[in-house]
Amino acid sequence: MDRLIYTSLTAMRGAMSRQSSIAHNLANANTPGFRADLAEAQSLWLNSEQLNTRAFSSEEVQAADMTPGAVTSTGRDLDIALSGDSMLAVQAKNGDIAYTRRGDLMLSNSGLLTTGDGLPVQGSQGPLSIPPADRLYIDEEGRIWIVPVGGDMAQPQQVEKLQIASPAGSDIVKGVDGLFRVRGGGVLPSDPDARVTTRSLESSNVNATVALVEMIEASRSWDTQLKMLNNARDMDAATTDLMSLS
Repeated sequence: MDRLIYTSLTAMRGAMSRQSSIAHNLANANTPGFRADLAEAQSLWLNSEQLNTRAFSSEEVQAADMTPGAVTSTGRDLDIALSGDSMLAVQAKNGDIAYTRRGDLMLSNSGLLTTGDGLPVQGSQGPLSIPPADRLYIDEEGRIWIVPVGGDMAQPQQVEKLQIASPAGSDIVKGVDGLFRVRGGGVLPSDPDARVTTRSLESSNVNATVALVEMIEASRSWDTQLKMLNNARDMDAATTDLMSLS
């Protein structure tokens, strides 16, 4: 009887994990450049001194869906969409270098260039700090141009270049903060051939309709396992009553 109980328990735990990843994806359906979490099941064997007779199921977020999102023109000078599989280097909240596909860049009051969620964007010399300017824009090679205050609009000046990296050949993993990092530490090599689509944004690759269907399936799976637990309880009670007969 305990086998049925623990089998249902692990299935319910997997359904909860799947629900969490789906809810996280839906919450970021409108986040630029977001890559959906992929929850996958794996077997966890119960080790003992004798034979390994049981394998439980564990469903957790194992990877991210790297399918590109749709690119939409916005007309905003600081909006960029990265081409191919290139990634933009940013400084995570813990100070580490991480990578993102998010391209809704903003300029803080202090002149620091950040992503839409406030993470400093990295240049060739570290976080990008832009001097006061009458105009600021980014070209297709990721170079940052400004027209100084009172300067000639026909003569912009290059001040920095975005640090765009290539994940090709590297083992990257997505963290709980939505940023990508090299597994085990390290940094990605820069991509000299990287190109960006200016005045455009890449949307999230989350398909809300599919995510809602998956959420319903996970909910039904939870209900099925709960019924199995109730059946196991009823059978255990019936067996106890039978054995108590004189």
